[in-house]
Amino acid sequence: MKLLLSIVVFVALGCSSLAKQSDPKVQVYSYSPGEFGKENILICHVSEFHPPDISINLLKNGIEIPNAKQTDLAFEQGWKFHLTRSVSFTPQKNEEYACRVTHMGIGKNFVWEADM
Repeated sequence: MKLLLSIVVFVALGCSSLAKQSDPKVQVYSYSPGEFGKENILICHVSEFHPPDISINLLKNGIEIPNAKQTDLAFEQGWKFHLTRSVSFTPQKNEEYACRVTHMGIGKNFVWEADM
């Protein structure tokens, strides 16, 4: 039994050494073309990151938008992950909508560009 446990630990450590830190790629977009005053869904898709510890927040004028939903963490080839967070919103003029991604202690905002 100890031999089996040792093998499992060895394989896990060996595989984790193959995983390298990878910065996330971020896409911020809306479900439908942006139109002021019309309800839509703000989506933030984050991919190709490692390690999997990451935080994603959707913001309106720098304040987190409540009731956002997030997919389960998904695994990709090469020990990289992806995750999507979304929330209903109604874009208004002079308001900024963004996705804040924090990975490896570094946070960055990615602004939604309305295609209006």
